[in-house]
Amino acid sequence: MAAGHLRKLIVEVVDARSLLPKDKHGTSSPYAAVSYSGQRKRTATAVRDLNPTWNEVLEFNVGPPSSVFGDVLELDVIHDRSYGPTLRSNFMGRIRLSSMQFVKKGEEALIYFHLEKKSLFSWVQGEIGLRIYYSDGIAPPPSTPLPPVEEGGAVNSVEDSLPAIRSEAEQNQSPALKHQDGGEPIGKSPTSNGREASAAEIPASDATAASVAETPAVDETAAAEIPASNGREASAAETPAGDGIAASVAETPAGDGNAASVAETPAGDGTAASVAETPAGDGTAALAAETPAGDGTAASAAESPAVESTTPVEAAASAAETPPFESHPPPPVKSPGVDQIQTIPPAYAPKPIKRPAAVSSYTLESEESQTIERSTFDLVEKMYYLFVRVVKARALATSNRPIVKIEAFGERITSEPAKKSHVFEWDQTFAFSRKAADSASIMEVSVWDTKNGVVSSASDVDKGNFLGALCFEVSDILLRDQPDIPLAPQWYRLETERNDVAFGGYLMLATWIGTQADDAFNEAVKTDAAGKFNSRAKIYQSPKLWYLRATVIEAQDVVPITAVKEASFQVRAQLGFQVSVTRPAVTQNGAPSWNEDLLFVAAEPMTDHLVFTLESRRSSKYPAAVGVVRIPLTEIERRVDDRIVTARWCTLAGLVEEKESPYKGRIHVRLCFDGGYHVMDEAAHVSSDYRPTARQLWKPSVGLIEIGVIGCKNLVPMKSTAAGKGSTDAYCVAKYGSKWVRTRTVCNSFDPKWNEQYTWQVYDPCTVLTIGVFDSTEEPKTDGSTEPAGPDSLVGKVRIRISTLKTGKVYRNLYPLLLLSAAGSKKMGELEIAVRFVRTAPPFDFIHVYSQPLLPLMHHVKPLGIRQQEQLRIAAVETVVGNLSRSEPPLRREIILFMLDAESHGFSMRKVRANWYRIINVATTVIAAVKWVDDTRSWRNPTSTILVHALLVILIWFPDLIIPTVSFYAFVTSAWNYKFRSQGLLPHFDSKLSMVDTVEMDELDEEFDGMPSTRSPEVVRMRYDKLRAIGARVQHLLGDLATQVERMQALVTWQDPRATGIFTAICFAVAVVLYVVPLRMVAVACGFYYLRHPVFRVRLPSSTVNFFKRLPCLSDRLM
Repeated sequence: MAAGHLRKLIVEVVDARSLLPKDKHGTSSPYAAVSYSGQRKRTATAVRDLNPTWNEVLEFNVGPPSSVFGDVLELDVIHDRSYGPTLRSNFMGRIRLSSMQFVKKGEEALIYFHLEKKSLFSWVQGEIGLRIYYSDGIAPPPSTPLPPVEEGGAVNSVEDSLPAIRSEAEQNQSPALKHQDGGEPIGKSPTSNGREASAAEIPASDATAASVAETPAVDETAAAEIPASNGREASAAETPAGDGIAASVAETPAGDGNAASVAETPAGDGTAASVAETPAGDGTAALAAETPAGDGTAASAAESPAVESTTPVEAAASAAETPPFESHPPPPVKSPGVDQIQTIPPAYAPKPIKRPAAVSSYTLESEESQTIERSTFDLVEKMYYLFVRVVKARALATSNRPIVKIEAFGERITSEPAKKSHVFEWDQTFAFSRKAADSASIMEVSVWDTKNGVVSSASDVDKGNFLGALCFEVSDILLRDQPDIPLAPQWYRLETERNDVAFGGYLMLATWIGTQADDAFNEAVKTDAAGKFNSRAKIYQSPKLWYLRATVIEAQDVVPITAVKEASFQVRAQLGFQVSVTRPAVTQNGAPSWNEDLLFVAAEPMTDHLVFTLESRRSSKYPAAVGVVRIPLTEIERRVDDRIVTARWCTLAGLVEEKESPYKGRIHVRLCFDGGYHVMDEAAHVSSDYRPTARQLWKPSVGLIEIGVIGCKNLVPMKSTAAGKGSTDAYCVAKYGSKWVRTRTVCNSFDPKWNEQYTWQVYDPCTVLTIGVFDSTEEPKTDGSTEPAGPDSLVGKVRIRISTLKTGKVYRNLYPLLLLSAAGSKKMGELEIAVRFVRTAPPFDFIHVYSQPLLPLMHHVKPLGIRQQEQLRIAAVETVVGNLSRSEPPLRREIILFMLDAESHGFSMRKVRANWYRIINVATTVIAAVKWVDDTRSWRNPTSTILVHALLVILIWFPDLIIPTVSFYAFVTSAWNYKFRSQGLLPHFDSKLSMVDTVEMDELDEEFDGMPSTRSPEVVRMRYDKLRAIGARVQHLLGDLATQVERMQALVTWQDPRATGIFTAICFAVAVVLYVVPLRMVAVACGFYYLRHPVFRVRLPSSTVNFFKRLPCLSDRLM
């Protein structure tokens, strides 16, 4: 939240329903008490009302997160004893809501929450309706206290003190700088001995902000004249600021006998030059070099204590440890509008530059180091990189846009041309991969002149384009590990031998060795990116999708285009690319009625319009538009349940948008956003999220899923290079919920290594995480940008079901990347990933998730049809594609369709056969049980058959043992299968189950053929004949099933009088026998008869089967 803004939590207490009676009159007098962040407010009392209506608004201030109060809102419904005494507790129910469920203003909806118990013995019923949302406002400005006044001093306004300050600064040219607190300039502050510190004039124009820091004066010393001890002088130069400049000079206190010297600091357009705080001790001289800043550059200086020194050379040598001050003071430089000044000549210029011993910026104590996690990349391997951040340069012998070349470990990277300003700016970070055996121990940084930002040829040194260079020993470079703070850049002197001049200018850069967990890694230009702009890792967020329900009720005052007795009308509704049409309605009085629901998918932000067009179907062959109305989506109400929304009348206007469009009638519609549904963009069986759209209905997360994308092995070549060799530029995309992640692109490698780690919150363990591998077709252009040469190639994907993961266990495996195409199945390589699921919810809450419905409540209260769900899913996928394709870099269409399986629901003979064998595999257990019973009654194992006889007698005589016996058998079976469970490898795509190895090529060609088919008529006719043959088998199977069901009905319908008479007589005899003989004896006798020895059987079918097959059916009446 921006500074100066105040956020409030608005709680609208609307009403309550079906509350519990509390007083002796059978009613209650309830009020609602709301507590949030240490604040408590209440509503008025509704006297003797079990369905009270309050419609009150309660406001709460939202402050920083508190460990005392937490972020939970509590609402208690309490009976007011003053209106009706009660002997029972006056507590009527409560609700507790997390701040995660609150939304911003404009997204709120009326939600009815069921009141919960306070304790186990509480008696509670009813529900309460609330609207809860955040509202941002402007905080009132704090009152500014007057500055303290010493004895003998005077209090003047800022306006009165400015002329004196300016005149004193112009005379002395050594301004005393005043500290600026919070961006509010303060005129002056009292100093010791009653003297006033003067602030130098800092001219500014065109939105220039000049901040002046405070310089406390020494005893008996004015701020403009600071004497130096030990023969040293301290001078503060003026700091001019140009257009759009914020020049900030930091606090520089000096003690008795100290000399603080601040060099001239000119700043260019849009530049903020900041000189670090440099306290000086007794007898110390702190030398600050000239620090020019270019356009849009902020040269920030870190705090550094001054080092005792007696010579300027020692002071300059020690300044190398004080970024951004340089190791050697600069030579005189002529800057625009600034006189040339003298500096101390350089004392030495080592090559390569030696680094001092690395000193950690923050030292952990023994107890503190145990609590702070050093790295979150614990699922992947550490990859060390040499980072080089090139900030800017000055005093270069060129007026063009130079470039920087960096060479290390046998790799070379070239920067972009510098930005033209007072100095040369790049502000780019480069990362060199450190291999196991370093190819070189020297890193070379060189600056080259260009023509229009391009180096003309390879022989630039002879042409004089070489401007200077410097080298570093790699072994001396600082090793930085997280969570260290960023390394400050320093000024380095460039060396050149051009025209017998060793000085080539100054370059500000920072270099360190880090890992992929470094803050600068993501935005750095890497050596394995091959100059591709879109090669960096990115995180994408899917748009928030809503179902828009438009109920078209009726229309009035509609005049048909042609004069007819009966006119047919229909309504066409359009939202973006989605179009829905109602059924035609015939009317004679110009008031057609439909009462039909139309559903659309809308994405935030709601900037589109819903367009209704009333069409007449009698005017011509095609429907003719009668009138149009446009409704902005921002005016449509949102709901989270099935309550009825108020309908509206909308006036139909003509098609021509004029100021006074003719009246064409009006249409009655009911519009609302249904936030109680989950908008599916994935198939239901592989979905990664089942939460409803409305954030108010979200449950707390139950865990975290962490995935480490390590790398790929043995990838196949996906394209050819200019040299004719195969190449693969691989990257990964992972999707879970609404969060997409894309790893960086590793160019020209068949075994790429990413070692990137990502985390998602898990709200339902029965969800699926999808990881896909793709080949980038991006090609660098001559101007440094890139453009895709075609769609990115698909390599393969992996799905991981969260419920199959053990809590806290790391699964690191290689998964084959299988790609199915019209040419068949092919293994494209292997993907190595590490996955870990961490449970964050209590155990009972986690187990409770398995008892909840998979989809939100609205899917069961008002379910959607299968065909309607599929149409809405296609619309949701297209909406996600349109949104993510506008990102930078874009997530391309083919990637999203492949990850969401948007094109995998067409007809496939392979899938029909695979699903049939799945049914057979599921029925294997039943088939095995039937076979075991047949073997038992055939006395193939007499011992087993005798034991079954005994078990049958026990279960019939003691029926209470049936359910425990079945449960114990299931327990033993599950415990026996536990030792055969999969230990390491998670379930993955099964080529045998998918039947991709045995499928015919024609079936694959049919599977990947679009709709309508693009094949030749002969091929289509052949496929049609094959489908007819399969359809004949299905027809025969359905006919047999219908025949058996009709024979069962014929037992009592007297279609065959003799058969029905025999069945009736047998039923009467069975009833008489069961009334007389105990049921247990009958059951034992039937069991023994069924298990009788084969000697007492005949091979012919039983009489019961013969009787059933002779019953009539309707197949003989079928034409």
